[in-house]
Amino acid sequence: MAKEQTALVISEKQLLEHWQGHRRLTRRLIEAFPEDKLFTYSVGGMRPFATLVMEMIGMATPNVIGVGTGNWSTYDANAGQGDNKPSTKEALLELWDKTTEDINSNWKKINQQRWQEVDLAYGQWEGPGYWILFYGIDNEIHHRGQGYVYLRSLGIEPPAFYER
Repeated sequence: MAKEQTALVISEKQLLEHWQGHRRLTRRLIEAFPEDKLFTYSVGGMRPFATLVMEMIGMATPNVIGVGTGNWSTYDANAGQGDNKPSTKEALLELWDKTTEDINSNWKKINQQRWQEVDLAYGQWEGPGYWILFYGIDNEIHHRGQGYVYLRSLGIEPPAFYER
């Protein structure tokens, strides 16, 4: 049986830019929320958008570190809860921006072979590094979609989804 070859579709740099495009769009969505709705408003029992954003923040840098090192101990599903939880849009955006910087600095540390190595991330998700990062990107897109629903229900036109 022949060993399956790994095909390169996009480079690591292109993948980072793809993800950062999504992050720029999510940031614009955060900016579009009225401050009084960002932390409290929900539809159909879904969590408020700021809570969803904190989930995205809570897994972003830990996913990059995990792919780069195999250390999956830093994810906190309750990131930003309690005393550390941002309570203003400005504070949430500052944390979002810091996370973006952390992603960029840790991305440079990922060795090429780590993209294909299979890990059990946080004792929950098993797959190669690229798959785990796609999971995080998909999670962001999913929750951003919820934010679009919230904004539209408030009568606010959200940013165009294709302008990343």
